[in-house]
Amino acid sequence: MIQTATTAASVLGVPLVQTTRGEWVENVHSGHAAVVTWDGELIAQVGDASIWTFMRSTAKPIQALPAVLGGVVDTYGLKDEAIALMCASHQGTPAHIAVLEQMLEQTGVREEQLVFGPMLPANQEARDELLRQGGAPRKLFHVCAGKHIGMLALCKLRGWPLETYTQPEHPLQQELLLTVAMMAELAPAEIGSAIDGCGLPVFAMPMWRLALVYARFAAWGSEAEAGSASVEGGDPAAPEVAAIAAAAKRIAAAMISHPTLVEGPDRLASIMLGDGNVVAKSGAQGVFVFGLRKERLAVVIKLADGGESPWPEVVCAILEQLKLGEALITRIRSQISPEIRNDAGQLVGHRESCLTLKLNA
Repeated sequence: MIQTATTAASVLGVPLVQTTRGEWVENVHSGHAAVVTWDGELIAQVGDASIWTFMRSTAKPIQALPAVLGGVVDTYGLKDEAIALMCASHQGTPAHIAVLEQMLEQTGVREEQLVFGPMLPANQEARDELLRQGGAPRKLFHVCAGKHIGMLALCKLRGWPLETYTQPEHPLQQELLLTVAMMAELAPAEIGSAIDGCGLPVFAMPMWRLALVYARFAAWGSEAEAGSASVEGGDPAAPEVAAIAAAAKRIAAAMISHPTLVEGPDRLASIMLGDGNVVAKSGAQGVFVFGLRKERLAVVIKLADGGESPWPEVVCAILEQLKLGEALITRIRSQISPEIRNDAGQLVGHRESCLTLKLNA
């Protein structure tokens, strides 16, 4: 059974990051975090690991599994760049749009079939350049365009209706629900559902279950472990498990090979994907998840205020306290500074972690 709605007090959580200005603490960002292994062990947490959260765009790599398993990539001759865009919250740069336009051409999906409205690029530089050139909003600029093209292409292959592909009762959405439930080790009836920003159903689950999804995705997506993990105690040699593991490996490889296509320049997930041992994805309203492939574990973060700027400090603090990913920490801090500077370029404050992981014996 799906739990009752969360409350404001339960979502608030505990302090994770504080921002300073001069000698004073100016803001505190609260929330929750959980660390889970691929076999479902909750090894550490901050706040309440059982708090429910929507997956938001962290679901995209999992939602890409049915398309890869269903033959969309091979039937239409799509490249790894297209797989990366199926998982992407893209920023609308020329590189993103070039791949999306090629996806339309190869699959026969039409831009007007995408359910959401036209918009401008999320990336400021791309948006400014488009406006300078007299460009107009279009549907391909939506951050979820790649995911929707992949879903419509799968509908075409299966002979499913295209006009209603976003409806919860549509065969596509039912297959996506089954895939997410399987990865989270939940029955479909135990998954919560609402409507996402792009018009699709968005799934909710206890936060630690989202970490479990990514821990499994990371383990299956690694060179050493693909095909070796089982689902719900199933036979790892079973054809369906081996196929899912192979699809996860293919998707993870595409994300890691094309990190800036998954989100964009200066985005935390893209920076972390460049490490090679990481599968990472951001979601709206403060949700961020990453899995470590060799270690076969994942970390989920939920910020109560729905923000993003504290993510890097939370990630680095958790890795430091787990004594993992020294090179990854260096990579993040070399590209995203904890310093806060004003419009004149003056150093006026810092973002500082204030979390302490509770390690479970």
